[in-house]
Amino acid sequence: MNENETIAAIATPPGEGGVGIVRISGSKVWKIADQIFQGLEKPSQKEGGTFIFGKILGAEGEEIDEGLCLIFRAPRSYTGDDTVEIQGHGGSVVLRKILRRALEAGARMAEPGEFTKRAFLNGKMDLVQAEAVADLIHARSDRAAAAALEQLEGSLSGRFNRLYDQCVDIAADLETTLDFIEDELPDEVFPTLGKKLDGSFQTLEDLLLTWDEGRLLREGARVVIMGRPNAGKSTLFNALLGHDRAIVTSIAGTTRDVIEEGIVLGGIPLRILDTAGLREAECEIEREGIRRAREHAGAADIAVYLIDCSRPFSVEDAEHLEKLKPEQTVVVLNKNDVRSPAFNFQLSMFQPLEASLGLGDGLDDIRSALAARLGGFSHAPAHAVISERHRNLLELARVELENARGQLTGLEDEGVVLAAEHLRSALEFLGQVTGRIYHNELLDNVFSRFCIGK
Repeated sequence: MNENETIAAIATPPGEGGVGIVRISGSKVWKIADQIFQGLEKPSQKEGGTFIFGKILGAEGEEIDEGLCLIFRAPRSYTGDDTVEIQGHGGSVVLRKILRRALEAGARMAEPGEFTKRAFLNGKMDLVQAEAVADLIHARSDRAAAAALEQLEGSLSGRFNRLYDQCVDIAADLETTLDFIEDELPDEVFPTLGKKLDGSFQTLEDLLLTWDEGRLLREGARVVIMGRPNAGKSTLFNALLGHDRAIVTSIAGTTRDVIEEGIVLGGIPLRILDTAGLREAECEIEREGIRRAREHAGAADIAVYLIDCSRPFSVEDAEHLEKLKPEQTVVVLNKNDVRSPAFNFQLSMFQPLEASLGLGDGLDDIRSALAARLGGFSHAPAHAVISERHRNLLELARVELENARGQLTGLEDEGVVLAAEHLRSALEFLGQVTGRIYHNELLDNVFSRFCIGK
């Protein structure tokens, strides 16, 4: 990426709308803006934080649209560079014409996330805050949006920076000891450094504890509905969604493939999967559906296992349940309104719920049980939480801190030198979290998930 190049992109979603925006940023922005926008004043003559109403012109001077040109002068812009945003009517044809005109006038098409990448390179935000921009755009619940906004405002960056600074102080103190003969150092030097290192290690552990919640907020919890044929799986699936998505019939084996939809429960996105009924099937298509059901159940955050209690409790249901973890499973005894006198549920460790989903009974209890299985996250205040990238780097830093702590158990010069090496490696990983230390591959990995225009 050449930071001197001027980039342009459509900054609003595709489709029809009242307003559409083309963003242009870089060293040639005023030359380009003066060519394509005609108002009472030229964009290059306006102060930052102002706008002009006028016409957007094509290459031959023909009018493409009319709208506004918003002026942002460096460094007071999103990217930190001189920037204009041309607002026209929100039709895809009009916006493509405006963008094409900007490219003809000297800009190039922006890469995904390039505006935010420039904001990072210009010191407008760190990598953790930049990632929060993408999280805010992709948020699927109010809770996820609130967590992303807190991260964008610097809450999580502050925690990473404090950890980094703690490790820098320890590393500096440790390096200083190398200039002294061992007998010249006070006895409490290394124990004190060890205690400081323990404090940094605990800060790191506290950050790692937020990963589960971060994964749920960003990716959603996978909830797999399973059970034998005609237990009411598709009925529950439709009830949770609030509309008829899956076909419900009395014919066993109606559902043969996995159907997935999303809902939000307690501020946590859920990915609900309806699966084929578990049984020995002769049909090859149904057997494949059952194989997929078992595969998804193995990767589920929560399994909802439905049992038809209008029939005696079966050996097959018992065998399926024995493969599931009680703390990750919600067992529902469905069709309780026509419960068989011979039904006798025998696995008390699952604490099953009773429901008659065909009548709409028991759905609230199932929702409450799902919320309980989310580990209390759905009731805790929203706060900034680490991502998978953060977790990987923190895990690497933790190994180095553990090794450094182990070397400080003795007072030999060699141990001190090795401890200092491990601390430097830990700082390398911690620096990559916020972008204090970065390389092109790291930036490409972070910004490739952004949309073009942001």
